[in-house]
Amino acid sequence: MNAYLIEQPTVSVRDEQPYVGVSRSVTMETLHEIADLVPWAIGRLAGLGIAPAGPPFLRYHVIDMKNLLEVEAGVPVATTRELPTDSGLSAGVLPGGRYLTAVCAGTADVAVTRDFLEWARAHGMEWDRKETPSGDRWGCRLERFLTNPAEEPNPEKWRTELAFRLADGA
Repeated sequence: MNAYLIEQPTVSVRDEQPYVGVSRSVTMETLHEIADLVPWAIGRLAGLGIAPAGPPFLRYHVIDMKNLLEVEAGVPVATTRELPTDSGLSAGVLPGGRYLTAVCAGTADVAVTRDFLEWARAHGMEWDRKETPSGDRWGCRLERFLTNPAEEPNPEKWRTELAFRLADGA
């Protein structure tokens, strides 16, 4: 295990999970813009009377490191319901299946993700990911924030859970 991962990676089966979030196309330089929407999304949910059912997350749909990343800032909820059209939020469902999960220190930067991928491959696992002309398309790649940045401003003290859906048969 490397210095970034503070817990041994584990495989678990997750059920589908409803969530509410907001999607954006960003670059690596503007990735913070989508992460900055997490408190806004939680506030919008509170205003609608919807309580989060777990920690907020970033879900990566497509990653092209040189161009655009399709990312969602989301919050799991107990159930989705009709959202007002002016809410700025959309409802979705995280797919169920087998996930490889690890907790890392700090933020899940490129080095952490690369090391986690190498660990998975060394253990005979492949993530649910397809290479496409617009970048890597992910079945489900999550970064869940276990530390609230509003309570701990030092990113080096954060704990972030990485959860990547495994490819069928992996």
